[in-house]
Amino acid sequence: MVPKTWPELPPQALGPGQQVYFASDFHLGVPDAATSRERERRIVRWLDQAARDAAAIYLLGDVFDFWFEYKHAIPKGFSRLQGKLAELTDSGLPVTLFTGNHDLWMFDYFTQEMGIPVHRQPVSQQIGDKYFHLGHGDGLGPGDFAYRRVLKPVFESRLMQWLFARVHPNLGIGLANGWSQRSRLSNGAADENYFGEDEWLLQYCRAVEARRHHDYYVFGHRHLPLDVAVGPGSRYLNLGEWVNYCSYGVYDGSTMELCDYKG
Repeated sequence: MVPKTWPELPPQALGPGQQVYFASDFHLGVPDAATSRERERRIVRWLDQAARDAAAIYLLGDVFDFWFEYKHAIPKGFSRLQGKLAELTDSGLPVTLFTGNHDLWMFDYFTQEMGIPVHRQPVSQQIGDKYFHLGHGDGLGPGDFAYRRVLKPVFESRLMQWLFARVHPNLGIGLANGWSQRSRLSNGAADENYFGEDEWLLQYCRAVEARRHHDYYVFGHRHLPLDVAVGPGSRYLNLGEWVNYCSYGVYDGSTMELCDYKG
């Protein structure tokens, strides 16, 4: 359930008055192009606002409802977000990406074009004076067995990626976008049920906490904004999503909280 070890990133410092921002599950591409584009514009406005005092920005997966990088092609659209991310990193603001279960076929495009590191599994990092455990959240915890043991290994296999890359982008991306239209989020439904002690990610956090203390566990994937105690001095925050919510996390060097973007 919990790996023996996990990557640890170099410490992230905060200057006076700076904050660190976290968001996930933009699911750009659903339910349709016009709605997605308006959500993309809202996300860009949020990034502009965050950049005013940000020491760093973390995007914790499922930024896109589908993403696949062919050798010479990427999915059409999302140019506003890509341009803004390039602008932020060009200005020296660190941005970190995590893959989610919808965009795990993200390879080196964002790293090469924008200098954004891409992580595929949870990591730990000291940010300011606190210790964080960060990831998307898919396949973690005692549940999600079929996805964790069957689907995810298939999608992560180099053979599957090689085979999909042989499919013409018009067909491959078209099929994937059609599948995305059937997802729950694309039909406007939020995951509104909180399962208490049965929350898989909460159980994962407690298992990690038993091995090493973290002040904050921050994940996406769950689509429900959550702030739950893991143990003494330790909390699990889920960032929600941006189809039904516009929720994000902000850490000011002392405390971490969930906020709603109203812009």
